[in-house]
Amino acid sequence: SGLVKLQSQSEDGRLSVFLGVQAGDWFGEGSALKSEPRRYDVVALRDTRLLCLPRDEFDALRGDSLAFSQFLVAHLNMRLGQAMAIIEAGRIRSPEQRVALYLGQMFWPGQRRLSLSQEELSQLIGLSRQTVNKVLKTFERRALVSLEFGRIGILDGAGLLAAAHAPAAPAQGAGGLK
Repeated sequence: SGLVKLQSQSEDGRLSVFLGVQAGDWFGEGSALKSEPRRYDVVALRDTRLLCLPRDEFDALRGDSLAFSQFLVAHLNMRLGQAMAIIEAGRIRSPEQRVALYLGQMFWPGQRRLSLSQEELSQLIGLSRQTVNKVLKTFERRALVSLEFGRIGILDGAGLLAAAHAPAAPAQGAGGLK
């Protein structure tokens, strides 16, 4: 149960949050496959219960269970897709596109109601809580989401997907070449 974020901190104290991991999901498989220490910190955003699969059992399942190995490949493929989306979002996406992306099915598969506060979402996205609040209010007016204390309801998943991939609006006051 709970919610954790995976992050790294630079020597000068800057944080980079990679991903939120929700109840029922797992992390650490990359380090287990490469036999190396994890290169990120895991921080609980709320009360969380974690289960640990001992390395020997992980290796045994991977070697003996075709179903586990197929699940592992699918899981790694999902993580790769998330990683690419995070890189792209941080480099070229507007705040609206980033919030829409992080609320979408890529990060919360099968969920229509997220037990996620605006503060938690802002930490996962790397935007200020005020910016996330402003975007969520806009999405609520557009009937894409519903907002309750500590919860975000997904009303229109297709609309969020469209918002995540919509062309960014030009900055106000920006000029163009003629």
